[in-house]
Amino acid sequence: MDGLDLVRRGAAAVLAASLAGLLSTLTPAPKQAGLVAATSAAPERRPAKPARPTAPPKPPPPDCARAKCVALTFDDGPAESTGELLDILAARHVRATFFLIGENVAEHPELVRREAAEGHEVADHSYTHADLGHASRKEILSELNRTQDAIRRASGVTPVMLRPPYGSTSGRLKKITRSLGLAQVMWTVDPLDWEHRDTRHVEKTVLKAVKPGSIVLLHDIHPTTVKAVPRIVDELAGRGYVFVTVPELFGGRLTPGEEYVQLNSGEPQGLP
Repeated sequence: MDGLDLVRRGAAAVLAASLAGLLSTLTPAPKQAGLVAATSAAPERRPAKPARPTAPPKPPPPDCARAKCVALTFDDGPAESTGELLDILAARHVRATFFLIGENVAEHPELVRREAAEGHEVADHSYTHADLGHASRKEILSELNRTQDAIRRASGVTPVMLRPPYGSTSGRLKKITRSLGLAQVMWTVDPLDWEHRDTRHVEKTVLKAVKPGSIVLLHDIHPTTVKAVPRIVDELAGRGYVFVTVPELFGGRLTPGEEYVQLNSGEPQGLP
């Protein structure tokens, strides 16, 4: 190999090395390329959260001056059988009114909470099922205030109604209930279910006696009564009756101290 070939090969090697160095300055390193790609890409957009569904508005209560309304009321609870009754009412979308004994409220607060949560009306029936019509002022205040407090602690609801045990009332009780903001609620239909522990008797008596505007007196402490409720509800619904709470029966207007027995609405009652 002569000197000229050596010079040519050396020059070619120098040229190749120079081109390699130039190309290395033009091509980014792999890590740098990744960084460039990340910084140049558009920011990722998170999908918008779907709007939380809202519950449909509660329909207004029926106009009981025209609809065939009936109020089912249950006294003396809550008791073990009250849970079964609440299942029956929930399955049929029926709301009722519960007149509660304070002692039983203290024993079963969870049932009172459920009654209120499921749209039923909770009300006062004294603390020990006392005869309020013959009680002293001190005794009446103790019976009512203790029950009001027990119901309020259990459910957060302050009752606006009292059903005097035995239907026993007086002028003294009227004045006290007026001062406490409690209307007195009696009844129209009474199958005497506390005496006749017979499901068929309760069914037949109620179904025969109910008229538009009636307040039905029942006791959820008796399992025989609870078992009568499905047929009572189903048959009355088949006759076109609408089930309401006592305040709804009277259009939400109850005067403290006054007695309520049934809705007297005249000829429009029961029209479609």
